[in-house]
Amino acid sequence: MRIAILADPVDSQDAGVHTFTREMIISLLKHDSRNSYFLFRRRSTPAFEGARSVVVPKLGWTLLFPALRIFFIFGRLAKRLRIDLVIEPAHFGPFRMPKSVKRVTVIHDLTPLKYPEHHRFYSQLLQNIFLKRIVRKADLIITNSENSRQDIIRFFPFAEDKVERIYLGNDDTFKPEPNPDVLRKYDLEHPYFLFVSTLEPRKNLSLLLKAYHRFRMNNHSTVSLVIAGAKGWKCRTLFQELNEHPYRKDIILPGYVPKSDLPALYTHSLAFIYPSLYEGFGLPALEAMACGAPCLVSNVSSLPEVAGNATLMFNPFDVSDLTEQMETIAKDPELRMELSARGINQAAKFSWDNFATGMLEVLRRHNLIK
Repeated sequence: MRIAILADPVDSQDAGVHTFTREMIISLLKHDSRNSYFLFRRRSTPAFEGARSVVVPKLGWTLLFPALRIFFIFGRLAKRLRIDLVIEPAHFGPFRMPKSVKRVTVIHDLTPLKYPEHHRFYSQLLQNIFLKRIVRKADLIITNSENSRQDIIRFFPFAEDKVERIYLGNDDTFKPEPNPDVLRKYDLEHPYFLFVSTLEPRKNLSLLLKAYHRFRMNNHSTVSLVIAGAKGWKCRTLFQELNEHPYRKDIILPGYVPKSDLPALYTHSLAFIYPSLYEGFGLPALEAMACGAPCLVSNVSSLPEVAGNATLMFNPFDVSDLTEQMETIAKDPELRMELSARGINQAAKFSWDNFATGMLEVLRRHNLIK
């Protein structure tokens, strides 16, 4: 069969959907030699051995909403290339596709529907206009946690029989990696708490800043706070709070950190803290556990599924709860060692090989591939 993947995220971003799309492609190519893969992209490099990259041209009239460009071109390309199945990693797919083409849509989370106030207007608009139609037209919907699966069913009960959960994997590069050179690169002279993700309202960084303030007031030794990640959307309030923070000089903002530096940042951290209000999966928490970082994570959405019993969990709406957990982990080296070992073991349960074999099994079970 001839399978197309809408691989735009590989070329257009560096966050979670980028990672998912890249690793999905690599793992499917590794485990599936029966089918031919075509990657619809913005550019042809870097190449994926075993797949053909098809560059989808830009359209000037879609510059306002770049996602729309593939909506109107894919149908013609699918027909020309005799595509049998299309996989949509960001759950937005094309219009006017040949009826013979089966559709697999990946929905990572329903944040724009559950927390619309945390998203940009056009993102809300696109989701509200198109998502129900996309779900209805999909032959199969894949999501990456049981929590997200239940959310999809609650919003779209008609889709229950075609929603499947497949856990994501851990990239093998995320493992314990002591590297003092990385600490020097980011001027990390003191022990530090670490957060890693795109800076946007859903990540709940306001709570983290408040908890860090209380922690520092109660502790005399200097512990820094590293907030690593690219600037996202609706960040004005966050940066106001940062500028007014009484311990601003000890809050380090390295911006987007290249993947090569992340394992060392995780490994050397006093603890990784993830106060997110809602996650479809929570890759940063998995990466941190894999690197042996003691982890404090929210007790909501999919995070308990990913974390298991390997982390300390807190209520992401309760500053006191997080503060107490920060104080507990900072004062107890034996607990940190225990959580580090648990985290490595928990992260080992998630692999992209397992994801690929699970996805291929689901596709066969739904009679979408042979």
